[in-house]
Amino acid sequence: MATDLTILLDDRPGELAKVGEALGSAGINIEGLIGVTVDGKGEVHVLVEDAAAAQDALQDAGIQVSEDHEVLILDVENKPGTLGEVAGKLGEAGVNLNIAYLATDTRLVLGADDLQKARAALNA
Repeated sequence: MATDLTILLDDRPGELAKVGEALGSAGINIEGLIGVTVDGKGEVHVLVEDAAAAQDALQDAGIQVSEDHEVLILDVENKPGTLGEVAGKLGEAGVNLNIAYLATDTRLVLGADDLQKARAALNA
């Protein structure tokens, strides 16, 4: 199961490296990642397959995961309009997205208020 982990970091040099080193040392591959800074804090979303192992590795390194969510992973074409097409289907189905980012191998990561409804909308 693909899981998006939300990690809050201090906005200073080396903080993201700690995340990468902790996961790498535990043999956990980062499938996707997005990070932004807001109000002096870094918010990083990391996509992993084994959430429990990733959380353990991060906790051992003194890094706290603030949230974890199952997410949808879609293989998408790298062409103009793809995001609009996918998000349009979800919008028409009344699905509210709470996160979206690209992962490795042109995969679209989507978090939603109702994953079952999102899956149904995309498979229709």
